This record gives sequence, structure tokens and C-alpha cells, in this order.
Amino acid sequence: MLKRLGVAMMQGLAWLPLTWLRGLGWLLGLFLYAVAAPRRRVARINLGLCFPGLMPAELRAMTRRSFVRFAQSWLDRAWLWHGAPAVVRQRLHLTGELVQFDGVAPLVIFAPHFVGMDAGWTALTQQLPRRFTTIYTRAAQPGLDAWIQAGRQRFGGARLFARIDAAKPVLAALRAGEPLYLLPDMNFDVIDSVFVPFFGVPAATLPSLSRFARLGRARVVPVLTRMTPDGYEVKVLPAWTDFPTDDLVADTALMNQRLSSYVATMPDQYYWVHKRFKDRPPGVPPVY
Repeated sequence: MLKRLGVAMMQGLAWLPLTWLRGLGWLLGLFLYAVAAPRRRVARINLGLCFPGLMPAELRAMTRRSFVRFAQSWLDRAWLWHGAPAVVRQRLHLTGELVQFDGVAPLVIFAPHFVGMDAGWTALTQQLPRRFTTIYTRAAQPGLDAWIQAGRQRFGGARLFARIDAAKPVLAALRAGEPLYLLPDMNFDVIDSVFVPFFGVPAATLPSLSRFARLGRARVVPVLTRMTPDGYEVKVLPAWTDFPTDDLVADTALMNQRLSSYVATMPDQYYWVHKRFKDRPPGVPPVY
């Protein structure tokens, strides 16, 4: 019942003018900032570690803005997943090195966890003629998971692989010419991760970008999605020419180094509510 009501609400919000929806997101973000104390603390610790030069007032303001961006992007899924296709296309501005998607050569897309990650995925699957795949974490509630899957598979015959599934079908699709939209910059599983710096702080990071690129003989192309007053700018950057190598750890460190430079251009739009430094190297005290 609650799932149906939630979906119905998002379907209704899809038809609001974007300025109204963003205003609602602003209010929701301030509300979450006020009441979600544990996540507020996580975001503040993350930002404090990554931007140690921020004064206390600046840190609070950045944390608050990150909650607002998070809430606005969540409500934007209303029109991304239920809005008229013409409206979706109008609000998603796909720019940059689109030539990277010409042909059928294997391609891994490095898509960091900015709040617009679903907008970037939607832009690619709706506006480009290739079939895309991605790896996602299943939601705990089946109804919510089904809604998310339906939204992410709305355009272009997109395929989703659950994170718990084997990597073989993902690799097979990559080699067959289906670009892989990969988001490897979270603290998922310390067993499969390596510790490399993120803003100078050791962070458990999956080396999957290097591994998929190497095994799939694929180019790596970063795609950065920025929230704007008109919707989102989805920018395709040039392919990395020095990636991958035979060194998974060095490749993953380079990925985080470049990610840090991307985040620095829009720090309030990164996914700071995640416990990015949950796992720590042996002997290093926890931060949360």
C-alpha cells in the first residue's frame, strides 16, 4: 500500500514545473538535515576529512547544501522515471565527447556517485543508440526495488545486473559492445577492495574499473552529471589514455585521484551521506 502511494505521489510530482519541484526538494533537504542526525554526522565527518580547510560554519553550510542537493535529486526521479519523454530530453543536456560512443567497441563509463547519477544514466540510455548496462545494489524492500528497476530500464533496452550476481554476464555484455555504466567509488566490501587515498584519506575502494576495463579490453570514459537550474548537464569527458595498466592498486589510486578533482568542482553534489570511510586500514581508528 505504501509503495503504491509513494509511486503515485512521484507520478503526480512528475508534472510539476521544475522550479516548484526543486523548491520542494529544498524544503525536504532542510527537513532531512534537521532530523536525520546520524546521516548529518556522517556527511559532516566526510566533508571535514576531505576538506580540512573548511571553517566550522563553512562545513555546516556545505553539509546542509549536500542534503538539499540529495533531496532535490531524489524528487527529480519523478520526472526522470514518469515524466513525458520530451520533457526528460529537454531537461537532460548531454554534452562533451559524444564521439566516444560511436561504433561498438567495448566501453566502461566511470560514473561517480554525484547526486545526478540517475539523470546521467537516463540521458545516455534515452539519447544514444547503444544498449547500456549497469550494476546496482538491490533495495531491501521488493516493491521499492521493482520501482527503481523500472525507472532505470525505462529507455533504450537498458540492462541491470545486481551486485550480488556473478561478473561473467556483465563482462560478456561489455565485450559484446554494451557500454557498462560503472559506479565503483563507494565503500562496498572491504574483502574485495584496496585501500587507496581519496582526498588524501585511505579509502576502501573496489578496483572494478581497472578490472573490467582490462578483462573487457575496453576504454574508460568518465561521465560527470551536474545538477543545474534547468535540469542536468551530463558531460562526457575524453577517454583515459593511460588506463588500465597491469597494476590494479595503482589504477584504483589514479581513479580516486581524478575523482577528487571532479568532486572539487561541485562538492555539494557528491554523495556524502554514504560512510565512505567505514572500513579502515589495519590499526587505523574508525572515524564514525
